[in-house]
Formats: sequence, C-alpha cells, structure tokens
Amino acid sequence: MTRETPRRLVLSTLVSLNGVISEPLKWAGPYFGPGSAAASLAALRDCSAMLMGRRTYEIFSRQWPATPGEYAAHLNGLRKYVFSSTLRDPEWTNTEVLGDDVVETVAALKREAGGDLIVYGHGRFGRTLTAAGLVDELTMTVVPVIVPDGEPFSPQGDAGSSWELISAAPGADPGLVSLRYRPARG
Repeated sequence: MTRETPRRLVLSTLVSLNGVISEPLKWAGPYFGPGSAAASLAALRDCSAMLMGRRTYEIFSRQWPATPGEYAAHLNGLRKYVFSSTLRDPEWTNTEVLGDDVVETVAALKREAGGDLIVYGHGRFGRTLTAAGLVDELTMTVVPVIVPDGEPFSPQGDAGSSWELISAAPGADPGLVSLRYRPARG
C-alpha cells in the first residue's frame, strides 16, 4: 500500500439534496445497501489511515468496535488519527490522538510514504483541511432527501474555493449520486 509519491488526502462526505451534512445517520441510512457497503469498503482499502476530529471519533468509536462484518473489521484495523485538544486516552484500537496543529500535522502525514488518507464528513475539521489546501479529492454522495435543518456543507462565511469535476455517476445504490472533485488548478 505504500507508494513513492506523496499521499493523497481524500475527503468523503454525505450531503442531502439541500446541502445538509450534519447527522447523516438520521437521514442517509435507508439509501445505503449492499452496493454502498461494497463501495465504502473499496475506498477504505485504498487508504492506510483515517483522520478525524473529536466529534467523528466519538460517533465512530461507539458504533464500529462491536459491529461485525468485513467493513467494520477493516475500519477497526485501520490506523486512525484523531485531532483533539481534549481527548487523552482513546479506547478504539489503532487510534492515536494528535495535537491542535491540524494543518502542519496533516501536511507532514501527507509527506510520509503510505496509502491515501481518508476523512469522513465535512464538519469543522474537514473545512480546516479544505481551507488549508490539503484536500486532494472531495467525494460527495448525494442522498435524495431534503433535511429540514442542520449544518450546511459550506456555512456562511466559509472561504470559497474552486473544484474540477473528476466524475459524476449514479451512486452504488438506487437514488444516490456520486460526485468526485479535485482542487481546480490555477
């Protein structure tokens, strides 16, 4: 899984039709079937580590350690880095807590040999990485629901950026749309 070129940072997020990203467990689940499970596992296999902020860590560390199946086994075995100033002793296997200097630490991780790095979600942690120009690929799965309220993909006041479309296709299960972008050049 190592390569000689710098690692890529892939940010993968679920988004509703009206741009909401928060609490996808409440609204995206009915659209995820075997196709989405297989696509998610394939994406994880392309990565050698997962990066997350504390909120994502808290959600994932409650859900995945006791979950059976191939996806959970791979996720539990994957190297995980959590960026938090308050978490001290993570209980989830293969998890290391890193300090507050997100930008410098992630830039250093990208320079190391290894497979891609993956981030799930686009909360404060994901927006920090995007604003710093550290995201090499943005993968969005659009879920066909209108969520009445919640955190938008890009809250008012976020710095703008331009992206080039790599691919647009039906999602892995009916109703979903898969979009992949890379930062615009120039």
